[in-house]
Amino acid sequence: MSETKNDLCLSHQHLPQMNFRSFVEALKEDGDLVEINEEIDPYLEVGAIIRKVCETDDKAPLFNNLKGMKDGLWRILGAPASLRRNPEQKWGRLARHLGLPPTASMKDIQDKMLEPANTTPIPPNIVSDGPVKENKLFGDSFNLETLPSPHLHQSDGGKYIQTYGMHILESPDKSWINWSIARAMVHGPNTLTGLVFETQHNWQIHQQWKKVEKDVPWALAFGVPPAAIMAASMPIPDGVTEADYVGCLTGHAIDLVKCETNDLYVPANAEIVFEGTLSITEKGPEGPFGEMHGYVFPGDTHQWPIYTVNAITYRNGAILPVSNCGRITDETHTLIGSLAAAQIRQELQDDGFPIVSAFAPFEVQVTWVVLQVDIEKLAEMRISPADFRQKIGDFVFARKSALTIHRLLLVGPDIDIYNFKDVAYAFGTRCRPIDDETFFPEVRGFTLIPYMCHGFHNPRKGGKIVSDALMPSEYREGRQNWEQASFKHSYPLEMQESVNAKWSAMGFNVEGPF
Repeated sequence: MSETKNDLCLSHQHLPQMNFRSFVEALKEDGDLVEINEEIDPYLEVGAIIRKVCETDDKAPLFNNLKGMKDGLWRILGAPASLRRNPEQKWGRLARHLGLPPTASMKDIQDKMLEPANTTPIPPNIVSDGPVKENKLFGDSFNLETLPSPHLHQSDGGKYIQTYGMHILESPDKSWINWSIARAMVHGPNTLTGLVFETQHNWQIHQQWKKVEKDVPWALAFGVPPAAIMAASMPIPDGVTEADYVGCLTGHAIDLVKCETNDLYVPANAEIVFEGTLSITEKGPEGPFGEMHGYVFPGDTHQWPIYTVNAITYRNGAILPVSNCGRITDETHTLIGSLAAAQIRQELQDDGFPIVSAFAPFEVQVTWVVLQVDIEKLAEMRISPADFRQKIGDFVFARKSALTIHRLLLVGPDIDIYNFKDVAYAFGTRCRPIDDETFFPEVRGFTLIPYMCHGFHNPRKGGKIVSDALMPSEYREGRQNWEQASFKHSYPLEMQESVNAKWSAMGFNVEGPF
């Protein structure tokens, strides 16, 4: 970490991608924010509004008047990375996280997230003060049970205060600082319980502290620079420090400030920071929770480690970002799925696989990744479909980036992988069940998927498949020997343009065929 700067005056710290408060203002300027000033109850009412927003791609809600607010804690911004209804700005909220124009495509966003892999790390700056230090609470001067922590779904096990914050942990030897997102709910006046999942980086660091028999110094930062929450969502390799990644991603060093009660550093312009410890021995009940695959299983409670909050620091007018998980589309899909697909694409390309692009469709709750194949390069490989499926599955399913992904679907160049109608068309007409599929029963599975954790079979292993929607001519000749019977493919371009130009005048909906 650099210690060359002791103030927060540089203008880049106020860019939307570097400052959550500026990000909220950018949404307002985009016409993508609804400010709600009437009193709203954090028990279910907040969750109901956010969920409807997510399922209808509506504007992000900013709740300025929550029942139970105290000492400036807190307002809530819902759906911070969900989709926009405007098709020209569908990914606008995600684009704002990265400093891209609101019209950026998903490919633009994925390419931006992968840029740091080929650039020199930019370490963070240590500053002596910042907006997150404007207010400080210690000891018994706060009560998480009475503050407006949201109860998001009626069958949730409690108040899920942590859905879009960033856990900050450091290994005992100080060689690795990890930023990650993992859910946590209120357990007591100053405690939380939350997932510390095997294979996650927070679990790896937790295990290291167990070996030295000390509780883990911990911080949880809410409303961090949007680029930082994107990095915390990315399945980057073990040992990589996300602060350096954010520097590469934005081209600017992120400002960090020291915690009040431990030696961790947090974003200096974060909205809210909890400081404390993660126990290596104590556990408490957590769950159920309406998760990313769109289900709540009442009574599905498990014991997870306890976080103790010793201090809270926060900005004036603090905003708590909240992701209300469930059926499409919310942050668990736009971030977890999209960024996993981007990383899978990069790893495959780096290893020489003929992959052009990758995407995790929301319609299947981001349990699939669709891989678009360069069929000319595929034909040059002179490989059989079965061998190609086996090779690609062995490679991808062995990696952390694919932990949440259970189906890889291979498609050719005529399929728009970002359009699920195209994906379903290819899968339903080109992939013969069983014969064009290869199963992987021994790989690690993602236990949160309902057919894993509540199905008939092993909850931790298997359930993964490569489905092949490539046809023989694509393997053998590197070409497609058919023409789609569709508006885009069955008529000359001039005819398409002529029909499109007079579509509205003829009385049709302008969102018709194009």
